[in-house]
Amino acid sequence: MLLLGTKIGMTRVLQESGQRVPVTVIKLGPCVVTQVRTAEKDGYSAVQIGFGDMKARNSTIPVIGHDAKAGAEPKRHHREFKIKADEAANFELGKELTVKELEGQLYVDVIGTSKGKGFAGVMKRWHFKGMFASHGTERKHRSPGSIASRATWRGQSGKPKKGVRMAGHMGMDSVTTRNHPLVKIDAANNLLLIKGALPGPNGSLLFVRKSVTARVREEEAK
Repeated sequence: MLLLGTKIGMTRVLQESGQRVPVTVIKLGPCVVTQVRTAEKDGYSAVQIGFGDMKARNSTIPVIGHDAKAGAEPKRHHREFKIKADEAANFELGKELTVKELEGQLYVDVIGTSKGKGFAGVMKRWHFKGMFASHGTERKHRSPGSIASRATWRGQSGKPKKGVRMAGHMGMDSVTTRNHPLVKIDAANNLLLIKGALPGPNGSLLFVRKSVTARVREEEAK
């Protein structure tokens, strides 16, 4: 199951043992089921959810009509996640999904868009060590050096091969961070407290789902 939320910021939680745990606060949901896809009608089983109310005058007629079928106001964000065929009966149009859906979970995965860094050099973008700091090096300390034989046609073209680590746009990439411990759920305020830093700036859209690869950790926790 995938839920949408907004990143609020970071704080810390004091545990009973006296340990301070850094957490990221997410305002998760409430999300509304706006469409249920079935294998008979659409060829696959999935659920579409909407998140974030917006004024009808700022939306479009198709979106307003689409969300109205679920009895909801026009939503700003819509996302779809696949489910098993036998799970379709658990969802219906207009059903509200909140943070309570994650109760009992020890770990979650978070998907977001990383912060944009603009145009960055190779030392910042790829952690190159740079040139020598002495022995005649002048105004070239942060340069990447030669690309050597990484041209498409050696001796005939200066076009570099795909995947060569060079300077360029950094950030604004889709990032998935896995197995974050779920510290606390505040159902009254739709807040989720997750240990660790999450991708994206404050106010950005995040996708939270039940952890996919945390089986070993759950067994260790027991």
